[in-house]
Amino acid sequence: MFKVRAFENRTLSWWYQERNNIDMEPVYQRKGGLWSPYDKALLVDSILNDFDIPKFYIADFTFGNTFLNRAKKPFAVIDGKQRFEAIFDFFDGKIELDKEFKYLDDPALQLGQLSYRDIVRKHPKVASKFSNYNLTVSSVITDEEEKISDLFVRLNRSKPLTGAEIRNAMSGVVPELTRNIAGHQFFTTCVKFQTERGQDKNTAAKLLLVEFSRKFTSTKKTQLDQFAKEGLITEYSEISEAAKRVAAVLDNMCEVFLCRDPLLSSSTPVIMYYWLVRNISSEEKKSLRNSLAQFDQDRKLNRKIALVSPQQADAGLLMYDNLCRSADDQWSLELRYKMLKERLML
Repeated sequence: MFKVRAFENRTLSWWYQERNNIDMEPVYQRKGGLWSPYDKALLVDSILNDFDIPKFYIADFTFGNTFLNRAKKPFAVIDGKQRFEAIFDFFDGKIELDKEFKYLDDPALQLGQLSYRDIVRKHPKVASKFSNYNLTVSSVITDEEEKISDLFVRLNRSKPLTGAEIRNAMSGVVPELTRNIAGHQFFTTCVKFQTERGQDKNTAAKLLLVEFSRKFTSTKKTQLDQFAKEGLITEYSEISEAAKRVAAVLDNMCEVFLCRDPLLSSSTPVIMYYWLVRNISSEEKKSLRNSLAQFDQDRKLNRKIALVSPQQADAGLLMYDNLCRSADDQWSLELRYKMLKERLML
C-alpha cells in the first residue's frame, strides 16, 4: 500500500502543539541542526511576508499500526525536518528575526531582532499571522519502508545530499548495520571530525566494507553504494558477523584514543588506525597512540621543512602525504598501511 494525499489544513500553532507527536529522527532522515540561525530566520521571514514555502511530507501512521512506526508516534517527517525545526525554534524563542527584517504589510513596524514572544507582546496581529499560517502538507500512507526511503531520496535529489545521507535512506542490512556502527562510542566520543552530514556513517560504511572483505578495498562512493545494494541479496549473517567484528575492534580503539582526539580530527586516517588496532598485539596497542602522535608531528614538521628546503625533507613522509590525497583507493590504503607499520616498527 502506498498513498500520497493532502493533509487537512492545519496552522503552525497546531503543528507546534503536536511537535512531540512527530518522529523527527526516522532512520532515513539526515541529521538536524543543519540550518544556521539566519536560514531559520529567513523561513520565518518568508511566512510573515507571504512568500511561498515548499510543501512538507509526513508519514501518517494514524491510519493503523505498522512496523514502520518505530517511535510509536502518529507522524514521522519525510521532507521538511529543517523547516519544522526552524518553526519550532521560533515559537520557543531560540531564534529572532533578522535585524534587517522588513514587514511588507507594514514597513513602518520595527520588527528586526524580535523573538516570537516579543512580537506576541508588542505586535499581537503579526504574531497571529504567523501562528495561524496554514502549512501545505502531504500525508504519506504506506506499510512499505522502501517506498518512504525512495520518496525521501527523490524529494531531495535537487538538494545537496551526501552519499552517506542517500545510503542511509536505502533499504537493506548495510544501512541498518552502518547506523549501528556509527552509534558506537568510538564515533560518539572519540572522533573529533564533524558528523552533521553523515561523515560518521560514511566512515562506518567504509569500515564495514573493509571488514566484510577482510582486506583493503576501494572505499569510494561507487563501491559503498554497490555494497549497500549487494546487501539486499547477500546473506544477512555474513554482513552481520562483519559488523560484530567492527564493533569489537572499535571497542579496542576506544581504549587507544582520547575523547575528541586530535588524531581523529579528520576521517581520513580512521581506516589506517582501525587496521592497525585490528592486527597488532595487545602489548603494541599500549604505546600505539604515542607512536601515532609522534608520526603525525613528524609529518607536520616535515611539511614545513619541505617549504623551506625540499632537499632536506623526508621523501617517505612526503610520499605518505601525497597518498592521502587518494585516500579511498585500494592501492593507496595498502601502501600507506605498509609505510605506517614500517615507521612505527610494528
